[in-house]
Amino acid sequence: MTVDAAYLVVGIGLLLAVALPTLLQRWAFSAPMALVATGLAVGLLPPFHDVRVSPLEHPTLTEHASELCIIVALMGVGLALDRPLGRTRASWRAWRSTWRLLLVAMPLCIAAVAFLGWWVMALPPAAALLLGSALAPTDPVLAADVQVSGPTLEEEEHIDENDDVRFALTSEGGLNDALAFPFVYAAMFLASKGPVSEWWLEWLSWELFGKVLIGIATGYVGGMLLGKLAFRGEPRVFRFAEQGEPLLALAGTLAVYGLTELVGGWGFLAVFVAAMRLRSEERHDDYQGVMHELVERLELLLTLLLLLALGIALSDGLLSHLTWQGALVAVLLVFVVRPVTAWLALGRQSSVDADGTQSLGPRERLVTAFFGVRGIGSIYYIAYALQEAHFPQAELLWSTVGFTIVLSVVVHGVAATPAMRWLEKVRERTPVPTAASAR
Repeated sequence: MTVDAAYLVVGIGLLLAVALPTLLQRWAFSAPMALVATGLAVGLLPPFHDVRVSPLEHPTLTEHASELCIIVALMGVGLALDRPLGRTRASWRAWRSTWRLLLVAMPLCIAAVAFLGWWVMALPPAAALLLGSALAPTDPVLAADVQVSGPTLEEEEHIDENDDVRFALTSEGGLNDALAFPFVYAAMFLASKGPVSEWWLEWLSWELFGKVLIGIATGYVGGMLLGKLAFRGEPRVFRFAEQGEPLLALAGTLAVYGLTELVGGWGFLAVFVAAMRLRSEERHDDYQGVMHELVERLELLLTLLLLLALGIALSDGLLSHLTWQGALVAVLLVFVVRPVTAWLALGRQSSVDADGTQSLGPRERLVTAFFGVRGIGSIYYIAYALQEAHFPQAELLWSTVGFTIVLSVVVHGVAATPAMRWLEKVRERTPVPTAASAR
């Protein structure tokens, strides 16, 4: 492929990225679907027949490209959330759907997919656990159609904050990319260190708890310092909010992630926590929207390139090692495992609690449980793990993950617009209960 042809493809892709969100607003057809299809079509053209974009052939590039896309997306997610997370009990209760999805649904999903990988696909235990861990987190990159659109800056407006479905899916996507990492390491330990009895204590104390605490602490301090620079920096030249300079968000993303990884914590978690802490500073300042817009644009560009590459990889044989068993596991994950585990985790909730806290009703639970979009995070985890430890049947793992992502992009892309419209119409017909009526 010539450089000129590459410029042509990227240029067309950028035009699609700009035009598709508006063009497809009223249709059950998402921009990720169109971009993957474009990449597939491009890969079938004669000038691209010799282009090799298989992640097996370029694992390092695949790992770092997906890694960058995720950390940028996590900063965008953290800046977009209007609902604060403070020290009060009411604040933590407002996030309870998120905690249930993270602490109940995700481990159940990992266990279920790992079991299916071992039982249906005949994968070794380590590879089965890696498959379950890589496919467990929902994606903050490809789920824009069912997530909050951005920060609300007017104090009297709380549009996305009151939409518990969008909030639950957005906050879940922001946190579970980091919290799935310990389970990826468990798969790597199982592959390289032998029986669980040889490493479970190290894994539990360090990978599951130690790195999480470091990530939270580093992210919190980093976000606090970024907030002081943005709004109260001395001398005034450092007050980026007064200058309207959005690059602070990108600089903070990279710095917090790099520092956390250097000191041994989970960088994904740190970036999300830093974004949340930065968002808590001058919550209604217009600068929050300026930063979010820059991050969103960069995320769009990175996502575009990765989706085009995924489409070309499909034409390059990414699914050539897919078996019917692997396809079955993907179908079960999208249509059964995620919806059932999330439904059970969310539990039965009234629409409004006695203290006035809004909850997910039955319809909201149904939509939230179904939209567990799989995407860029799964690509990163597989690429990372396969370079750090030896797993048999790596080609089968890549084909299964690739098929799952494409299936999720198509199914959730088709369903997102109709589902959210249906939910909005139901809400318009049904009066919102109050705390008094709940009692």
